[in-house]
Amino acid sequence: MTRRVTIVGAGPTGLIAALRLAEAGAAVTVHERMPSPARKFLMAGRGGLNLTHSEPMERFLGRYGVAAPRLQAVVESFPPDALRAFADAFGETTFVGSSGRVFPKSMKASPLLRAWLRRLDALGVTLVTRHEWIGFGGPGEDRFRTPYGTIETIKADATLLALGGASWPRLGADGRFVPILEEAGVAVTPLAPANVGFSLPWSETFRDRFAGTPLKNIAVSYKHERVRGEAMIARYGIEGGAFYALSSTLRENAKAGGAEIAIDLLPQLDAAEIARRIARQRPTESLSNRLRKAVKLAPVAINLLRETRPDLPREPEALAALIKALPLRLGPPAGLERAISTAGGVAFDAVDDQLMLRARPGTFVAGEMLDWEAPTGGYLLQACFATGVAASDGIKAWLARPSAGTSEFVPEPLA
Repeated sequence: MTRRVTIVGAGPTGLIAALRLAEAGAAVTVHERMPSPARKFLMAGRGGLNLTHSEPMERFLGRYGVAAPRLQAVVESFPPDALRAFADAFGETTFVGSSGRVFPKSMKASPLLRAWLRRLDALGVTLVTRHEWIGFGGPGEDRFRTPYGTIETIKADATLLALGGASWPRLGADGRFVPILEEAGVAVTPLAPANVGFSLPWSETFRDRFAGTPLKNIAVSYKHERVRGEAMIARYGIEGGAFYALSSTLRENAKAGGAEIAIDLLPQLDAAEIARRIARQRPTESLSNRLRKAVKLAPVAINLLRETRPDLPREPEALAALIKALPLRLGPPAGLERAISTAGGVAFDAVDDQLMLRARPGTFVAGEMLDWEAPTGGYLLQACFATGVAASDGIKAWLARPSAGTSEFVPEPLA
């Protein structure tokens, strides 16, 4: 007998699980609340689809912070090379960029997604859109709100919830699952924005002139952490990769009244060299010209110095010290609507080693709705894919378990 599997969520987590389960012989139906699948995946690919990263596994796993011990076996079972092979199989050959990040040669998500969906269709996977998951029914049942406003109950032999987090809610993932799961006895860590910018009280002049302008090749320090990368001046404050990498550390302190960071505007030069170069400039020139000629400081960086310290020192040593450690007190993080990803979610203690809910046997959870976070750089998608694979393996094991000695309904093994 063919076993039926319900997957809720048509992002990369749900779709890779659908592929593996369908290839194993299950009849898979994917339910998606939005009109089309993988909207956030497609949005992530607009600037170049960063699938994963090429760095050594030990360092790679460290990017997941406190969740690393729980994700280690999952990622090692479906590592970056496996994700690259997955893309290659759909004709999207990957390459390693200068930063170690891995991209498909097309630099887009859409060609990969199209080939992937064609394969799912050939395997008989059914995709049902505009169906919102609203909770559980009886054993093995899930309830959906249809586009006509009616409620539909679907019974299956196993269910995978891959509902995403709550960032970019206009693309579909909005965290509505939290109260539903909590009511069912599932522990959920409160959702919070991750990979997010922080508010700053820019002057109107600085905001109007430089919003949308990048700060390239900087280093950001907070307490014992230092991250090199880029940032972007936003109308509400500052964002970008260097801040995303520190967002888990900064988030709570910024909420509590501000977190003071230091920006090194010229990490490639030490303070003594910067001071020497400034000193060689004519003191009669404007400060902007001295900085531009001496160290090629960009206008946005020069004006950031002025924004922070209107009374900028003219002495080379004092000016160099400020360039190397410009203090900024960050305000609260931007909300989930501006966040790239989500912290919090279903607690790992609420699932077993195969990502099945302890409170709901036969229901599995994967992807961003689990309680982990990571910086940008390929780590987010890697964990979404890897947990989807792990959950599909868990579902296959659930469907194949022996029925002897149990009173509950046990489906026959997959072919």
